[in-house]
Amino acid sequence: MNHYNMNLTLKVWRQKNKEAKGNFEVYPVKNISSEMSFLEMFDVLNEQLITQDKDPIAFDHDCREGICGSCSMHINGEAHGPWAQNTTCQLHMRAFKDGDTIVVEPWRSAAFPVIKDLVVNRSAFDRIIQAGGYISVNTGNAVDANSLPIDKKDADNAFMAAACIGCGACVAACVNGSAMLFVSAKVAQLAQLPQGQPERESRVLNMVAQMDKENFGNCSNTYACEAECPKGISVSNIARFNREYLSSGLSTEQ
Repeated sequence: MNHYNMNLTLKVWRQKNKEAKGNFEVYPVKNISSEMSFLEMFDVLNEQLITQDKDPIAFDHDCREGICGSCSMHINGEAHGPWAQNTTCQLHMRAFKDGDTIVVEPWRSAAFPVIKDLVVNRSAFDRIIQAGGYISVNTGNAVDANSLPIDKKDADNAFMAAACIGCGACVAACVNGSAMLFVSAKVAQLAQLPQGQPERESRVLNMVAQMDKENFGNCSNTYACEAECPKGISVSNIARFNREYLSSGLSTEQ
């Protein structure tokens, strides 16, 4: 693949905190390598702003390997940018052309208030996990891996659901700001494993109750969440989640 440099215009959302009124600011960036990652390009821009005695743009990142989910940017109207099943940190500048204007925003959700600029508070996800995304285990030595036989189909499905990194792209992509894909992945993962059975009924009820408290919207099955999920989490997990929720609700009424 040929390497080339490009000049770009960035329209970036700037906001001091969740109470402040934010706005877009325009920044030209020059001689950006096509082989830079998107976050490296932001590093270059921030160095440019610092030399101009301007406040650098706040953005979140950690692993830069697509496994932590913190690089949550809305790029040209798409969560994590134009590449399918890809996080922002794995997006490279060859996805754009010389002269392009790139619009960068934070996740837009009432449940994810802006901390500063492109950084949002996603602790609502943490509280949902605390409400039910766990299992009961005895302390002591680790159990042998083969001591609990699990059907391969169930193991594969649980593994695919467990691939969710909790980045919040599903919420950002949803017109209602729903967290159903995230919650359903966590419920589906544990519901298909023997280790997840003790809390199976209480888990889904508690996680839904917490999800509602966090001001997420309702799911209307537009499938935008699956389309923009960097790990390709399937909406089939939402169908399983609905079955789990219905059966758990009926069990508590008996």
